[in-house]
Amino acid sequence: MSNLQLRIISSVVLITAVLAVTYVGGVAFRILAAAIAGAMFYEWCTISGKPGAKRSQAVAGVLLGVVLVAMVLGYAAIGVLGLLVLSVAASLLESRVGGQGGWAPSGLAYAGLAGLSLGWLRGDGHDGLVAILFLFAVVWATDICAYFVGRSLGGPKLAPAISPGKTQSGALGGAVGGVLAGVAVAAASGLGNLPLLALVAFALSVISQGGDLFESWIKRRHGVKDSGNLIPGHGGVFDRVDGLVAAAIALYLVGALMAGADNPAQGLFAS
Repeated sequence: MSNLQLRIISSVVLITAVLAVTYVGGVAFRILAAAIAGAMFYEWCTISGKPGAKRSQAVAGVLLGVVLVAMVLGYAAIGVLGLLVLSVAASLLESRVGGQGGWAPSGLAYAGLAGLSLGWLRGDGHDGLVAILFLFAVVWATDICAYFVGRSLGGPKLAPAISPGKTQSGALGGAVGGVLAGVAVAAASGLGNLPLLALVAFALSVISQGGDLFESWIKRRHGVKDSGNLIPGHGGVFDRVDGLVAAAIALYLVGALMAGADNPAQGLFAS
């Protein structure tokens, strides 16, 4: 079986499972978001390969767990975000005292905000379902179109020092695909602000590609190929959600500014 076939099979299985949990929403989806954040943080720590950082990583992991449990239990977003800030500060202090720098605290901050953003974007209502489906459509279409357009057209590299396989044509094809997919979901959901959502989709597509490059930079910095080996054909969880979580954080922040931290989806996706 080729690597592409393995990637396709894994993707179909994962997408089916994720969409089922997304439809249920509520606590079930918040648990999924917490699991993604936890896996991200674990792989973030293992990428560094620093054997002397076990204590700092353990402290940061426990703090992340407390934050994610608070989110799963449905505590107010402002309170949980405040808890995340305090947790990152405490982790940074412990890490500095132990002479370990800021790697574990940075992972706590990024994974924590990613998990919270996903969980609160979905929420319990129909608006949240549309918001997450819109996010998935943009990011997944960006990833797929960038891969196939880049392989077909080739051309100048996008960021050769970070990710030699990515091309400018692929990035452009991914952005076009992401916008079309996002607008299609919005139209099918009966939303009327399609021009605005097309701009949002474009921004999310660019951000998701930036998140992909960010993870590639981290792996190149530490000399690893994949963040893990949990997903056949894809590597680790972080490899699979690198663009998704970056876009989720951006969409959550915009929604929170428009409609409040607890109901971000109502800002753009209220029908």
